[in-house]
Amino acid sequence: MDIFALLMWPIKWVIEAILVGFHTLVTALGGDPGSGLTWVLSIVGLVLVIRSAMIPLTVRQIVSSRKSLEIQPEIQRIQKKYKGKKDQFSREAMQRETMEAYRKAGTNPFASCLPLLIQMPIFLGLVQVLTDANNRMPGVGLLTEDLATLFSESTLFGVVPLHETMAGGFATGDIAVIVTAIVLTAIMCATQFYTQLQIMTKNQTPAMKESPMYKQQRILLYIIPVFLLVSAWLFPLGTMFYWLVSNIYTLVQQLIIINKLPTPGSEAALAREARLARKRQRMGLPPIDEATAAEEPSVELKTQRQQPRAKRPKSRRED
Repeated sequence: MDIFALLMWPIKWVIEAILVGFHTLVTALGGDPGSGLTWVLSIVGLVLVIRSAMIPLTVRQIVSSRKSLEIQPEIQRIQKKYKGKKDQFSREAMQRETMEAYRKAGTNPFASCLPLLIQMPIFLGLVQVLTDANNRMPGVGLLTEDLATLFSESTLFGVVPLHETMAGGFATGDIAVIVTAIVLTAIMCATQFYTQLQIMTKNQTPAMKESPMYKQQRILLYIIPVFLLVSAWLFPLGTMFYWLVSNIYTLVQQLIIINKLPTPGSEAALAREARLARKRQRMGLPPIDEATAAEEPSVELKTQRQQPRAKRPKSRRED
């Protein structure tokens, strides 16, 4: 066993355990164990478990991304300071000051990539598990040879084999596979593009939109769908279902975050403040500014009442 297989072994074991667990559950609820729909629902369950377990990392990524964008003016100042200086001392000083700026902000330039770095081994593990199942090979854990055979022979709606690829569909002229693959790919690209577009247009402050990182994100906005198109050509339909459900999960998650926890100063934050103001108006409450102003006199009154109690020297003279 090579080092890569050794590292992937625990990931594949967990994937198989979750996949087989949901397959057993769906079968117990009346699903056909050899049906493609049963396996698709099992893959959906796998996505929900994995992505839910990654929510803390996702929150950390959001916070780190915001902090990284907020300190971009400071990073630009450091880069401008050492612009044109190619000596070793200047490069080390620039790197040191840059990392210090990230440290003071409580983030680092790689923190926002953490969820993606964790998802990639999981995705590769799933590809390996489904590839072995397509070849009727038992997995490293709970995926037995019988279950692998069931998966390799499963079809969606009786006509679309889950082990087939878009490339294979065009090679054999299988219209059902081609149409299914194209529909899945279109939804994958659309959800990915819309998710990133919402983040960039609604959840960024004007200062963030002037940073180099924002410009890089705009480039990725158009590069990632191209990468998805290439991947969809090669990966089996079962793997594409995993990717599709994961993209939809990310879209819903981002919409909730943008609606409930928008970046301060962003378009989404201003829209949320407007919604809260309208809600207060419907409830008959004063605007937030007026409510805050109305509370200030009571605070001043309390401080005035406490002042006479503090004048103890006067009582000593009377004694």
